[in-house]
Amino acid sequence: MRVREWMQPLPETATPEMPVAEAYRRMRRGGFRHLPVIEGGRLVGIVSDRDLPLARPEVATPGSVQAADQAMARLAVRDVMSREVTTVDPDRPVEEAARVMLDLRVGSLPVVDEGRLVGILTETDLLRAWVSG
Repeated sequence: MRVREWMQPLPETATPEMPVAEAYRRMRRGGFRHLPVIEGGRLVGIVSDRDLPLARPEVATPGSVQAADQAMARLAVRDVMSREVTTVDPDRPVEEAARVMLDLRVGSLPVVDEGRLVGILTETDLLRAWVSG
């Protein structure tokens, strides 16, 4: 089994300039937890649902909720994304990709072919591959 058989092709992406709040909305609307970040057609980072709450300041009082939301609205994806991104080739065996994800403790791997993002492989995709047999 190869990565290309189980990856999600042409995933939703973000740009470094995108507001964090918009990236969060895209993830919630699409029901996914990872958003590759593209600039000039190249993968430059990834943002996960775990990164986004960390961008929101702690709320001390009910009145400060609005201030926290405004502060988050000023942040861009570039301020919270991971820049060190491990990728996988679409022709790599899915078992090897799973081992990389396990060793690095990451929930997804962007799939890159000749420098272009062509998909994303997630923990859910690996579970689908495993149960299909």
